[in-house]
Amino acid sequence: MRWKLYFALILSIVSPTVAFAAEEEVVNVYSARHYDTDDELIQRFTAETGIKVNLIEGNSDTLLARIKQEGDLSPADVFITVDAGRLRTAEERGVFQPTRSKVLEARIPASLRHPEGLWFGLTKRARVIVASKDRVPADLTLDYEDLTDPEWKGRVLIRSSSNIYNQSLVASLIEAHGASGAEAWCRGIVANVARTPQGGDRDQIRAVAAGEGDVAVVNHYYLARMIGGNEADRAAAGKVRVIFPNQGDRGTHVNVCGAGIVKQAPNRENAVKFIEFLAGTPAQQRFAEGNQEYPVVEAVPTSSTLAGFGPFKADELNAAKLGSNNKQAVRMMDRAGWR
Repeated sequence: MRWKLYFALILSIVSPTVAFAAEEEVVNVYSARHYDTDDELIQRFTAETGIKVNLIEGNSDTLLARIKQEGDLSPADVFITVDAGRLRTAEERGVFQPTRSKVLEARIPASLRHPEGLWFGLTKRARVIVASKDRVPADLTLDYEDLTDPEWKGRVLIRSSSNIYNQSLVASLIEAHGASGAEAWCRGIVANVARTPQGGDRDQIRAVAAGEGDVAVVNHYYLARMIGGNEADRAAAGKVRVIFPNQGDRGTHVNVCGAGIVKQAPNRENAVKFIEFLAGTPAQQRFAEGNQEYPVVEAVPTSSTLAGFGPFKADELNAAKLGSNNKQAVRMMDRAGWR
């Protein structure tokens, strides 16, 4: 009888703990992405796995500062950010731990994930040229290098050198042409800009439509979203067309939105499951349809809007190189007078 009482006492102590653990099946995600599509995917992940996602959103620098401040007691399991340059910053601050996953390694091409498994690309972003339908011949093809030719003087629109997307483009040119060649390209762009770099990628597209320049360098999804946007944006988008640069050689520069598992992640297994879920076909399809981003999983179709842009050859340079070349790219852009 005494052992039954003892067993009952143990159950009374353990059961609440077991119940609490079940309630606390979680993954803590720090994300620099801010899309309704991501909220939908989080809800789907919880419905499928029973794992609750605690989401903290902010810009990349703010979230990295928070993780550093929290130190070894940080609850962060997954860090998500956009652009390989920002993923590199997280690497340099020791945020990530190496991760092996047969699922991720099978589904995500090697060029879109860190060689040591520190992070994995979730979506793909092409940095394209948009051209005026009225002032640029419909059959004209262009490479990034062409934009520095004298014939494009006063015709090129592009964001400032502080923009991470431009920094990563220059980082890719360092790999393609060496430091001297990439710096010469930067100087050529500065010589050919139609106006002092200003605004975001949508502003460059609107400026082409308004006749302020004839071509602009932008991330593809800004145009795709304008096509489905308000009346003014649809009108502007209708005046330009997409050119995928460098189809005759290395391919169009692509970047990633990526995720890695935080070094001290308290819920590591759940973190792996979460990233694997985001690399799954349903999530990849939702990224494509909801955000107009290209899936990293090659078998997943793009949205109808992106299909309308046509197929393209992508540069297969490992995205990690974009981050490792970032500081060098920034210095040469400064020397070139790119503001």
